[in-house]
Amino acid sequence: MRRTEFDRLIAGEFGATYGGWIVESHVLSRLGKTAEEAIEAGEEPRNVWWELCRDFDIPEELMLGEDD
Repeated sequence: MRRTEFDRLIAGEFGATYGGWIVESHVLSRLGKTAEEAIEAGEEPRNVWWELCRDFDIPEELMLGEDD
């Protein structure tokens, strides 16, 4: 997954403003760092997205984003 796809999923699930805040402030329970820190450290955006889904109890049917 590219960062642009990650950002699209974040905005689709949380909204652009709140999503940006989550990416920069929420410490992922399994990774011990924020999504932004994890991606900058080399973690795949897809893995970071799954961890956010896990932490925020996003239903499986929404994990891939809404259909266009």
